[in-house]
Amino acid sequence: MPRDQRTWPRPVPLVGDATAASERAADPTGWALPPDARAGLYEAVEARRDVRRFRPDPVPAEVLERVLGAAHAAPSVGHSQPWRFLVVRDPEIRDRAAVLTDRERLRQAAGLDAEAARRLLDLQLEGVREAPLGIVVCCDRRAPAAGVLGRATFPDADLWSCAAAIQNLWLAARAEGLGLGWVTLFRPVDLAELLGLPDGVVTLGWLCLGWPDERPPAPGLERAGWSRRLPLRDVVLHDRWPDDGEAPPAPSSRLRAPDQPAVVGARDEADRLLTVPGSLGVLDRAVDRAIALGRGAATGGTLVLAAADHPVAAHGVSPYDPSVTGDVLRAALAGTSLGATAARAVGLERRIVDAGVAGGPHPGVTALRPAGVRGDLVDTPAMTITDTRLLVDAGRRLGREVGTAGIVALGEIGVANTTVAAALACGLLGADPAEVTGLGSGADAAMLDRKRDVVSAAVSRARRAHPALGDDPLTALAELGGPELAVLAGIAWGAAQERAVVVVDGFAVSLAALVAVQLEPAVQACLVAGQRSRERGHALVLEHLGCEPLLDLRMRAGEGVGAALATGLLLDGLALRRGTAQVDY
Repeated sequence: MPRDQRTWPRPVPLVGDATAASERAADPTGWALPPDARAGLYEAVEARRDVRRFRPDPVPAEVLERVLGAAHAAPSVGHSQPWRFLVVRDPEIRDRAAVLTDRERLRQAAGLDAEAARRLLDLQLEGVREAPLGIVVCCDRRAPAAGVLGRATFPDADLWSCAAAIQNLWLAARAEGLGLGWVTLFRPVDLAELLGLPDGVVTLGWLCLGWPDERPPAPGLERAGWSRRLPLRDVVLHDRWPDDGEAPPAPSSRLRAPDQPAVVGARDEADRLLTVPGSLGVLDRAVDRAIALGRGAATGGTLVLAAADHPVAAHGVSPYDPSVTGDVLRAALAGTSLGATAARAVGLERRIVDAGVAGGPHPGVTALRPAGVRGDLVDTPAMTITDTRLLVDAGRRLGREVGTAGIVALGEIGVANTTVAAALACGLLGADPAEVTGLGSGADAAMLDRKRDVVSAAVSRARRAHPALGDDPLTALAELGGPELAVLAGIAWGAAQERAVVVVDGFAVSLAALVAVQLEPAVQACLVAGQRSRERGHALVLEHLGCEPLLDLRMRAGEGVGAALATGLLLDGLALRRGTAQVDY
């Protein structure tokens, strides 16, 4: 039969999108807002400012509801809506929060270069007290990432969602004529404790909201000479990240080493003791470093152990089964591993990080694991570059946390990680695999030959993919390192931001510290080499770090044992410095 050629009216849904494909094709721009509305949006975006001075006048309830409603309309991963808006009016809570910001401003200023520190201290940060309202945007992370659409691959997407809510709130506030200032000069744990937040709920800082007592024509930090907005062309890339010659520069860092008066002052203090100057040798220099960093009163600290399996173990480069990594991790959690026992013996707390150990989850650990594929070094990279960056950043946050009190000692757990360390040493320093590949823990001559072959093959593959490998520490780490080394590099960097003394253990940990120094040279001023191990390449790495070790016991223990023992020695040296009689000049 011939097909019925009649046309029928299109069924128009009563809910959802009522437009037809023909309508959208005829006018692709038809979804745009009217010109006046578009102009208003762009005006709000351009005129948004971080306001720091406020009038005491109250914010009407209906205005507050509108701006919070705008925040609540933000996009969220998997439509999870993880934000919670905690509105603070209580003057006592605001006063206590202001004390936390004042304290943190002084701490952060101490870690900046002199000019940046002065500018930070000059900034007006009284909004926590002045603004009639404080709004703390909390992210409820108690739902497992795997249970939220989109978070299994990007676990931090819930935090990004909350940041989008803040931006919505900020733009709505600007449109209403309200001022908003975003204050992040808090230690997250302190702010969470002040507000009584449960475990799994984290904050994104404190928003000061009220009628502004300033109407800044330009961003405050730009007016204060802190920085300038980059031209748009400098931040727009096309298709893929460009080659090194055309890549945009990394954001500038303001971390600084102890200044000259602090360094000289520590030495002058030692010269006033009733003993021969330099009588403790290398230990005296380590004590001077701790005092210059403002940690002369330290009486304890934390041993951080990061553990990970390594696929390269499948190439027969270790006499131990990879399952031993998990056994040592569990023993460390129980406090009975060699490293944990060493930490307890010298009075250190311990923090165990699971950076990728089979058989998890492991209760009681800090889990900072790579999400992407892991490679065996020989045929495929150790990690994705995305995972490498995320692990360094996560380690950096952990480093800032543990660096607030005492000394930070770093150790690792991982079968086959001396092979990984040798490959990374070649990648970072251009070393010959034969010169930096050692026996590890118990290898024989045949296994040593295999290790050298594996390291040579891995380094050759990585250099073919990245001819300038030695100039890019993150790429070298992704190609030839391991997730625990990425985490430890971040911890060293983060602890240095807190001006903590960082005591590094053997070959592998020293390479993690070297990555941190290559990323931020000022980290070196915070490092103390705990020991020189038996590994062939360790002396070369220490040379590049510019660190002379406190101990040279031909150790092969790993697990942070050398770092723990050296930290105990450093704490004893600080106690000697504090308790020794002084002389009059």
